[in-house]
Amino acid sequence: MTSDLDFMTALDLRRLVATRAVSPVELTERALARAEASQATLNAFCHLMPEEARAAARAAEEAVMRGQPLGLLHGLPVSVKDLIAVAGVPYASGSRAMAGNVAAADAPSVERLRAAGAIIVGKTTTSEFGAKPVGDSPLTGITRHPWDLSRTPGGSSAGAAASVAAGITPFALGTDGGGSLRIPAALTGLVGLKAQFGRVPVWPTSATPTLAHVGSLARNVADAALLTTAVAGHDPRDPFAVAGPVPDLLGATKASVAGLRVAWSATLGYARPDPEVAAIARAAATALADQGAIVEEVEAVFETDPADLWTAEFYAGIGTRLRDVLETRRDLLDPAVADVLDAALAQEMRAYYETVFARYALRDRMARFFAEHDVLLSPTLPISALEAGRNIPAGLEDRSLVSWAFYTYPFNLTGQPAASVCAGLAADGMPVGLQIVGRSLGEADVVRAAAAVERTKPPGYNLRPFTVP
Repeated sequence: MTSDLDFMTALDLRRLVATRAVSPVELTERALARAEASQATLNAFCHLMPEEARAAARAAEEAVMRGQPLGLLHGLPVSVKDLIAVAGVPYASGSRAMAGNVAAADAPSVERLRAAGAIIVGKTTTSEFGAKPVGDSPLTGITRHPWDLSRTPGGSSAGAAASVAAGITPFALGTDGGGSLRIPAALTGLVGLKAQFGRVPVWPTSATPTLAHVGSLARNVADAALLTTAVAGHDPRDPFAVAGPVPDLLGATKASVAGLRVAWSATLGYARPDPEVAAIARAAATALADQGAIVEEVEAVFETDPADLWTAEFYAGIGTRLRDVLETRRDLLDPAVADVLDAALAQEMRAYYETVFARYALRDRMARFFAEHDVLLSPTLPISALEAGRNIPAGLEDRSLVSWAFYTYPFNLTGQPAASVCAGLAADGMPVGLQIVGRSLGEADVVRAAAAVERTKPPGYNLRPFTVP
């Protein structure tokens, strides 16, 4: 049931649609068929939208045949994570406590998908309220990795990553409050891109409003840049929305990295990566020197691990949103999530605000660091794979539900743009991610560095076609 169309780039599909070589209806039917057929194995979707998708595809095809102006994503299938509102569609945030909730309106990013001509085929699975970096929740069960069904695709944008890695859609819209795009991107060999905080507006208000990003998952950097471009831009409903112009991200994919000041750090000063993962990520980072980048190794980017700062902010937000459920219907929640919410809600006001001011100091430190460097590269994760159904990897049991990831959450505290790109494959054949972080508003540098890393690899190195049983 696999076709060349299933793993074609979004940019190539867009060209084929525009030249009438491929029909939006054909692409949509293939996406729906693969989504439905793979549910029993992958479980990537919590809600499919066949009627709505087919109607949108027919309208997109009519526009092509009439020679009408076409949108940036015209006729391309896309999925939307269940932490993002799609009007008239279930909006449960992966939680049994929210089962039956239906979104009253589209999120700004979804409005922009529609305006750009994309075909939304369904909502994808997430861990409960995005609170775990793995792919399961009490509402939807376990989402699995297309390369190895015994593994997790990561989370919390679990279904989004699984759907793209399996060739169901060329790209997907996800969220990132502590690494939820970059973590599954690393585990599935994809590109996960979160732009500057507020570059893609978030509305309705997130349970973690000072950390949450909406962003892209794709099989290559250009497709991630394309999707991000389509949904980025100011919206007055998000008080944090960036008002400035959206950078030319597609142009950045073709830009040279000559002279780019690159800092490479294997640990950020506190992480404990698997030696094989660190070596693969290091090789990908230092190879940028062959394209003219100036690569410098930096041992300690942070004085201390900022995990406690992130935990205090992230889980306090979700805990406040779910306080009534915690107190009266606790059995509905993921036990691992409920436990961390208890701790977050037990914070005293003084202790909480001490973490708030420590976060501001962290931002100042990063501003000084990026006065001397254009981008910072590190492993995205300390490991290359994780068993499905497990919350914390073996050997890292002393870490918390999210802090075992080490590398991603600091850059939600600072709001800086960041991406994960596949650095290579481990000895077990599973992908290894390289994280690329830019200075504030520096998405273009992140994208050009990510594209440069991608150019060092053979085409398709990060793909393993998934055949639906």
